[in-house]
Amino acid sequence: MSKQFDVIVIGGGPGGYIAAIRAAQLGKNVACVDEWKNATGGPAPGGTCTNVGCIPSKALLQSSEHFEQASHHFADHGITVKGLSMDAGKMVARKDAVVKQNNDGILYLFKKNKVSFFHGRASFVKAVDGAYEIKVAGAAEETLVGQQIIVATGSNARALPGAPFDETMVLSNEGALALTAVPKKMGLIGSGVIGLEMGSVWRRLGSEVTILEGLPDFLGAVDQQIAKEAHKAFVKQGLKIELGVKVGDIKVGKKGVSVAWTNAKGEAQTLDVDKLIVSIGRVPNTIGLNAEAVGLKLDERGAILVDADCKTNLPGVWAVGDVVRGPMLAHKAEEEGVAVAERIAGQHGHVNFNTIPWVIYTSPEIAWVGRNEQQLKADGVAYKAGTFPFLANGRARALGDTTGMVKMLADATTDEILGVHIVGPMASELIAECVLAMEFRASSEDIARVCHAHPSLSESTKEAALAVDKRTLNF
Repeated sequence: MSKQFDVIVIGGGPGGYIAAIRAAQLGKNVACVDEWKNATGGPAPGGTCTNVGCIPSKALLQSSEHFEQASHHFADHGITVKGLSMDAGKMVARKDAVVKQNNDGILYLFKKNKVSFFHGRASFVKAVDGAYEIKVAGAAEETLVGQQIIVATGSNARALPGAPFDETMVLSNEGALALTAVPKKMGLIGSGVIGLEMGSVWRRLGSEVTILEGLPDFLGAVDQQIAKEAHKAFVKQGLKIELGVKVGDIKVGKKGVSVAWTNAKGEAQTLDVDKLIVSIGRVPNTIGLNAEAVGLKLDERGAILVDADCKTNLPGVWAVGDVVRGPMLAHKAEEEGVAVAERIAGQHGHVNFNTIPWVIYTSPEIAWVGRNEQQLKADGVAYKAGTFPFLANGRARALGDTTGMVKMLADATTDEILGVHIVGPMASELIAECVLAMEFRASSEDIARVCHAHPSLSESTKEAALAVDKRTLNF
């Protein structure tokens, strides 16, 4: 016998579990279906982000940052460390514990908000009387019927043709997060967010890391002044970054991987590594959803087609997060999940794609919101720019981390903030003020007039705002 619900959410990642909780808060009878399993086969909601993405990568970044500080920077503080070593297995075990805490936290939130959770893989069966029948294939098969369906099935790592992921030698983000020993040599194909973050982790722990990037520019989506500053910092740290390359044959052996590639000058090269991480983007996860059973429309990439409100071509069926258009970011998925839940309840959900922040959690961190300088030039927008280096910030000096800058772009006529770009310490936290300012359509003068605590890194944001008007006080 089928179980009836007002709303069924397919997928328990950031978009799905947040949508389920918000819909339940709004008085709906909600089910959430998710198939992720932990090491013992139990439920592990949270999707890619919690299990093999955002959360575990930050845990490893933190551990490797501690090791780097102890290895190279504690001496500057008068701290002497003898016999320093790294237990990579223990580091990964700590990462796994952090992941489990998040999994358990989501299960607790479901219980707290009276969301019915089903552990298994959900797929469409058919439309029934203005609702949809959903099959859950798990330890115990279930049949659910929902008036409204929210699809939040996320994305999967994109593999290189001819080099499928085996998660032993050729690694996706999942395999890169599970290594229990430090490879002597590591190769990365793609210098995107995942590649840079994982490259940073293993470089700090002693790997010789080489990044092969097909594009001629480093971090092409980032403001190029910021990207050049980041590139300089990464190279200084020891990352080898090759741009404008063409990757050829990849041969996987028992002891390593050999990559044939051509550099920007057209010269043939070979890269021999112990492990190869492929980070060339992600693809929407709709395999097994059985979308054709109900006529749910997908695009040529397999993404679900939606309108501006995340409505699909089917009445009562919505989709959010990585499985639809837009940036593949956990917080974007969360915002869409909340908005859809509120729209189902008759409210006016809101997502502003112009103020979604982006972060790369390397050291230095890179964060931005809004348009960058090359985009403004391409759009023919008259703008003013202000920059302020962390080298001139007292708190950054005290931290011993003065790499990078804050850059603010404002409309030349109205002074409205059009974009903020940061490379440097705690950029992921500093960007929040800028997102809030842009949501309220603030001017650079507004931030310049706000009192910021001293000494703090946030003063660099104020100084960048002052720099827009060429009146910095500390540089």
